[in-house]
Amino acid sequence: MIQALIPIVGDLASGWLKGKAEEKAAVSAAKVAKAQAEAKVMEVAATHEAGWEKIMAQGSVHSLKDEYLVILFSIPLILAFCGDWGRDVVEQGFAALEAMPEWYQYSLGAIIASTFAIRGGAKIFRK
Repeated sequence: MIQALIPIVGDLASGWLKGKAEEKAAVSAAKVAKAQAEAKVMEVAATHEAGWEKIMAQGSVHSLKDEYLVILFSIPLILAFCGDWGRDVVEQGFAALEAMPEWYQYSLGAIIASTFAIRGGAKIFRK
């Protein structure tokens, strides 16, 4: 009688072990697939970022907005060396900008960031 049960118990144990092995293999395969998918997402993101920067550089080739903003940002720098009257003009100008609505300040920051192709410019202007 016991001899008749041994093959049955052996088959049950063998089936259970085989099921556990298949379960572990499936979990491993799922982890590998997840890692591959994450790597693909990172690759696509890097490719899109490089493409965006290339498009921005090509778009600014025939544009004067970069030069305009450089001149605009140079004015306070130059006025700072023009004595008290120049510094007063700069201080009053920045005080007026600080009094502007936040949406205008953020919009101005976004325009400047996009003109100079600064990725993540919003982080800079949040401070």
